Amino acid sequence: MADPKETFVEDPPKIMSEKLFKVIIIGDPTVGKTSFVQRYVQGSFKRDYKGTVGVDFALKVFKWSESQTIRLQLWDIAGQERFTWMTRVYYKDAHGCIIMFDLTNRNSFQNTIKWKKDVDSKCMLPDGSPIPCMLLANKCDLSSRQVDQMEIETFYKENNFIGWTETSAKEGLMVNDSMRFLVEVMLRQSGSGTNGFSNGNGTDRLHLKSALPTSSSCSC
Repeated sequence: MADPKETFVEDPPKIMSEKLFKVIIIGDPTVGKTSFVQRYVQGSFKRDYKGTVGVDFALKVFKWSESQTIRLQLWDIAGQERFTWMTRVYYKDAHGCIIMFDLTNRNSFQNTIKWKKDVDSKCMLPDGSPIPCMLLANKCDLSSRQVDQMEIETFYKENNFIGWTETSAKEGLMVNDSMRFLVEVMLRQSGSGTNGFSNGNGTDRLHLKSALPTSSSCSC
């Protein structure tokens, strides 16, 4: 009688689902939008960037989990006034937004409310709600800041941002963390999130910053 032979059945290959998100990065000229995208996508920083004309595009593809891949289309939109008439076209079908200002340029902070109103008036999710917007305070590696953290904290709460943090595209501080949080929120709003952040009343809030410091160093 022949010995019974063991049979091995291979596990079926896991099917990777893929999510595509369009993220717009907006704010005044020279606040560091292009440097931020370059740091996030390529992990590098250059000092000799030329001003964006109209819009630049970048793509970042990464594995989010064992079963999901994320494709991020990053739209780096010029901040000059002469391009604002095109924003409705640029914003079309966006899933998320980053509004950036320069901590050493108070005017760029004050103008973020203009950018937020522009997005809210032209771009929304399928259910009619605003797309999730993060507020990023860039160039926290510089000491000559013109905006204090308590003012930013109040501003973000009053204007329906999902969160804010200081960043440094030059040093790479909080670049990946802020983008990861935005992806988490977009996944949850698309029905695919697994461990999103909620404060229990249907809105997303995140304090990516640490406790308020007494010095002018980055709060990241």
